[in-house]
Amino acid sequence: MQISDLPYPDPGVPDARTGPRFLLWLGRGQLGGQARSLAWGLLHFGGVAGLPYAVGLGVDAVVRRDGGGLLRVGALLLLLAIAISLGDAMLHRTAVTNWITAAARVQQLLARKTAELGSALTRRVAAGEVVAVSTGDVEKIGWFVEAVSRFLAAALTVAAICVGLLFYAPAIGVVVAVGVPVLALSVLPLLPRATRRADVQREKAGKATELASDTVAGLRVLRGIGGEELFLGRYREASQEVRRAAVRSARMWALIAAVQVLLPGALMITVVWYGAVLVTDERLAVGELVAAFSAVATMLYPLRHFQEIAMAYSFSRPSAARAARVLSLTRTGEAVPAGAGTTGAAAAPAPGGDLYDPETGVLAPAGAFTAVVCGDPDLAGRLAERLGGHPTDSAGAAQPALLGGVALDELALDTARELVLVQDKDPVLLSGTLRELFDVPASGSVTPRAALEAAQCDDVLDALLQSAPDGVRDPMDARITERGRSLSGGQRQRLALARSLVTDPEVLVLDEPTSAVDSHTEARIADGIAALRSGRTTVVLASSPLLLDRADRVVLVHEGRALPAGTHRELLHGEPRYRAVVTRETDEEQRRAGIGLAGPAEELTGIEETA
Repeated sequence: MQISDLPYPDPGVPDARTGPRFLLWLGRGQLGGQARSLAWGLLHFGGVAGLPYAVGLGVDAVVRRDGGGLLRVGALLLLLAIAISLGDAMLHRTAVTNWITAAARVQQLLARKTAELGSALTRRVAAGEVVAVSTGDVEKIGWFVEAVSRFLAAALTVAAICVGLLFYAPAIGVVVAVGVPVLALSVLPLLPRATRRADVQREKAGKATELASDTVAGLRVLRGIGGEELFLGRYREASQEVRRAAVRSARMWALIAAVQVLLPGALMITVVWYGAVLVTDERLAVGELVAAFSAVATMLYPLRHFQEIAMAYSFSRPSAARAARVLSLTRTGEAVPAGAGTTGAAAAPAPGGDLYDPETGVLAPAGAFTAVVCGDPDLAGRLAERLGGHPTDSAGAAQPALLGGVALDELALDTARELVLVQDKDPVLLSGTLRELFDVPASGSVTPRAALEAAQCDDVLDALLQSAPDGVRDPMDARITERGRSLSGGQRQRLALARSLVTDPEVLVLDEPTSAVDSHTEARIADGIAALRSGRTTVVLASSPLLLDRADRVVLVHEGRALPAGTHRELLHGEPRYRAVVTRETDEEQRRAGIGLAGPAEELTGIEETA
């Protein structure tokens, strides 16, 4: 895989059971790139390792006054210089290619998982952690993948130098062969503590990122209540915790670096002292001593990559664990087995089936406009996710919703989304023109103009046209800023509703679609939805009487279970628990009216059970 070939046609199915397994899976997917990088690394480090022997041969040639030998040594040095330069350039090129391709693969996997889970992702993983994984963690993972080939080339070069010294100068070679493993393994006792401190630093940095993300998302609300200084203080405190953790981690890595300098220095002193004794005893030639000293000095360069791979793994392991945690999430809440594919999806149900949630007992008959009232907004959000085929129970305990008797989470993702569309209470508008906003998969039966009229977006079109540059005459060509920040909350909500209506799915689930609009506009929107979705299955989770009065049937979910359904007016007069939620009566008002909220369902009268 070359950089020009990115993105991957298919990034594959990762082994997301643990962080190390995920790193191993990434490595197996780049064996060709790692082999090329290793080959160029061996050429580069081999050239570096050959310099001491060439220097030793040159010294011997000078001592023997061998002019021809000196010329041959010069030619050898020229070849080594070419090998070092070419190997270094190509090693950097191939290693960076490995880094970019690994990072691109991880980002594609994360993007695919985000698209698969949709809004259910942030219900299971904090938004700040998702941001940290897709930015900083991807960089750390790519660093480890890049460093592997350089480390292997350095390790093989160090081994070759030791073996070469054993044959070239056996007396010195034995000292070096014994000392080098000590150098390479000397930092191992320090690595666990350094890894733990690095983990703490990354955890605190992720929390700080999450806090910053949440603050930015709610900045408008914070300004409205004057809470900027409070959250600024919290972020300042979180930043200081990250700084302190980073200093503690840096101290440990500084100690490891000091060990990497001190012990090689001690080895060099030992080699010089012992070599001088051997030269004095005429047991070692001067050229051999120079070559041995140069070899040890040269060995310090590849030995630095031992420290790099230790640092890279220390930082990438928690990053890989976080990435694996996100990638292991599924629509059903069950872990993804290694190598699992997407085969075995159930067949799509026949058109015209009822939508049913076994968890609460909510039934939405085919072709009807059903309103669902939940006293708990969180319960309503989870119900909306289940009705869209995204169980939100991370343990997989929640029962999936059924459409025409077929479990939605057993369908292929594309099929499930073609059948059921869920608009949550906080829809996102991407930047671009209004025409691009409505360029979504749709049946073609509902035009953008009809959807905009049903969602009462006339004032939104006027506002977009007024803010558009000169020359823009059609509001569909007006641009929407990032996340629609130039529009009010109600305007964004209505545009998102119009986008959902234009798709014209078989089943449309709307979670509080009119919570940010005034009552007059809400009444017209309710009429528009009822007219435009006539004959199509529509489920609206709301507590507004204006919407509930337009619904064909209304279901109250009380304490996690659906009560017998009816029309809005029937439930308002016959079901005190429904009236308490819709009219927002206080406990005192209910007591005055003689209403008991805990009354059993058997006492309900005048309500026909239709679910």
